[in-house]
Amino acid sequence: MAERRIAGGTIRVEHQDGLVRARGVRYGTARRFAVAEAPPAWSGVRDATQSGPACPQRPSRLGWVTGDVLEGLSMDENCLVLTVTAPADARRLPVMVWFHGGAYVAGSGESAKYDAGALARTGNVVVVNVSYRLGIFGYLAPPGTGEDNLGLRDQILALRWVRDNIAAFGGDAANVTAFGQSAGAHSVMSLMLCEDAAGLFHRAILQSAPLELDAGRDDMARDMLAAMATSLGGADPAEATADRLLAAEAAAVAAAQGFGLLGGLAFSPRLGRKPLPAPADVPGAVAEAAGRIELLIGYTKDDGAPFVAMDARAARLNRVPALGRLAVRAGSASITKKAFAGPAERLAEAWRTHGGRVGTYRFDWTPDGAPLGACHCMELPFLFGSPQTWADAPMLGPGRAIDTQLSAEMRTRWAQFAHHGVDSLPAPSLRFG
Repeated sequence: MAERRIAGGTIRVEHQDGLVRARGVRYGTARRFAVAEAPPAWSGVRDATQSGPACPQRPSRLGWVTGDVLEGLSMDENCLVLTVTAPADARRLPVMVWFHGGAYVAGSGESAKYDAGALARTGNVVVVNVSYRLGIFGYLAPPGTGEDNLGLRDQILALRWVRDNIAAFGGDAANVTAFGQSAGAHSVMSLMLCEDAAGLFHRAILQSAPLELDAGRDDMARDMLAAMATSLGGADPAEATADRLLAAEAAAVAAAQGFGLLGGLAFSPRLGRKPLPAPADVPGAVAEAAGRIELLIGYTKDDGAPFVAMDARAARLNRVPALGRLAVRAGSASITKKAFAGPAERLAEAWRTHGGRVGTYRFDWTPDGAPLGACHCMELPFLFGSPQTWADAPMLGPGRAIDTQLSAEMRTRWAQFAHHGVDSLPAPSLRFG
């Protein structure tokens, strides 16, 4: 064990296998539905060798794809924690700040599936995994109880923690890459639009970001808020149990399903509410961000497959397996193009138009017998965790095998981008698998 001095006090960290890990470090504290603040100082030494809690949440709708992301974790509303993983001899290394996915209603940066040991070691980078408030706790407060976009504000607070404290772990606060997958990538996009986050990171990697899902969100939020109120039945949201709030969250998600593709990301940062710009100001914010942030953006070849497979119509067709597979394949191509590939390509082009530096990628690797092809989340085992932590992921097929050579290549590309940006990429557009 070893110790590190950070703002507020001293923490005890884990020192093992050439890496330093500080787990479950509290970067913020907040009352329910309130904006978070930096935690108060403490005396003595606070333990940072155990994983922190996840935000209270309902079971993930993609658990049947990824396996259990929350295995071994507790849940608590006091979930504003992060984990730092760094080479033991780190000196002014690039920093990579990870924002997990989960449609803004599930997941945790503390998950063993997101362990950053291999990425930190082979890439010679410092990695910070961030957890933030989700769903009803972080992105759509019941009427009259608080402010919106609290989860996004949590993320900005975490980035400020990195700026102020990462030197204690050998990280360079002047060279920070924010990266995320799915809702985590959408988070990074939102952060790039926020004036409050300007200067807190300098490069960005967006993996399978569900972009262009803003039109109609206010109308959907109105219906979701009404469903929440009905579910709560007059109970005070500030005093209700977490389970009661999660039941209201489920009612809100059900109300959102009539809004098509938008309902798949029912909870999300909302434009026109602090700290995000109004919709009319987004093009200007994109142009400004392109001038200061290097971007790497991409998606998986079959990103849409799990969402098509979950659709009730596809489930009925699965009574005839061959017909079901054909339906998923056809629907997957359409959803992938509409929700992931098309928006990624348009954002990359906008970046170039505004003079920004950008690279793109597509992840094509498909394991033998994989039920959904190179689906949403398929690249995650190539960056994080180990074959053991991903051994329960059905998306990997019956063999649960990961191409170790491709994994090493992908970690190398991500870390090189954190070190040197677009200039490090072997081609403007990458293909994995």
